[in-house]
Amino acid sequence: MFKTILLGILLETLPFLLLGVIVSSLMQQFVSERFIRKCIPRNPLLGVPFALVLGFLFPVCECGLIPIVRRLLAKGMPLYIGIVFIVVGPIVNPVVIAATYTAFRSRPDLIYSRMGLALAAGLLIGLIIYFFIKGNPLENKQSAADERQHSHSCGLEKEHAEIHANPHTIHTNKPNKLLTMVDHAGNEFFDMGKYVMLGSILTAAIQTFLPRTNLVDIGQAEFSSIFFMMGFAYILSICSTSDAFVASSFASIFSSSSLLAFLVFGPMLDFKSTLMLMSVFKKRFVLLLSVLIFITVFAGALLLGY
Repeated sequence: MFKTILLGILLETLPFLLLGVIVSSLMQQFVSERFIRKCIPRNPLLGVPFALVLGFLFPVCECGLIPIVRRLLAKGMPLYIGIVFIVVGPIVNPVVIAATYTAFRSRPDLIYSRMGLALAAGLLIGLIIYFFIKGNPLENKQSAADERQHSHSCGLEKEHAEIHANPHTIHTNKPNKLLTMVDHAGNEFFDMGKYVMLGSILTAAIQTFLPRTNLVDIGQAEFSSIFFMMGFAYILSICSTSDAFVASSFASIFSSSSLLAFLVFGPMLDFKSTLMLMSVFKKRFVLLLSVLIFITVFAGALLLGY
């Protein structure tokens, strides 16, 4: 039974994981940060809806979004827009919507609830950060990273000047974007693949070896089931393109609200994304953001469950 459950989850998950990393690599290579910055509205009240739209247009999981947002924040993107992008982007994008539809084809209410709760939580968190966070929450070491980036840019400018001085070398060191994209996609696939494999093994093990009566007792109690699935999502740290298939394997045991909490909380905050956030933002800000995500997702899942 363990092998059957594990194989079923992997066969459903891997195609969407592959699609996600390919799209992510395409976006990284062919959509520039300059283009994104030009699209940012000057009116701050339009910034949150813009971030929601941005999350829909860029199908990148949280592992790819956090480095992108870090660079954009260093180049002047408002903090609240970047946070909404990080929170909503891994959920409200075409790849994740397609994966959720495939996993819950017979449960359209979960598909709509996942997107609706993600948008509502992102909107609320973005407004709270806009009105109440006035300081700079970026880590001090970020300035050092910016200096290194500036030095790298200066080096590129110098190289560009040398190419103009000697035009015969113009094609010598020009990178191949297609090969770079394939290399990025391969690295990201194997990096994400280990989390997908770990999550699938844990899910299959829980369903095989944990007594079903215990799971039913946890899954049907509203509060305990939501807490369990949110903690499960945090520990698994599985990619948002794949988590719907893990959640669907619990559909007959756990309540809809707990499944919803798993589908929304995991992409917004998990163990690996917490470590990445702490490398970009001050720990106090990461703690505040974590509390906001937990409260909004828990309250939203409980409310929609009722």
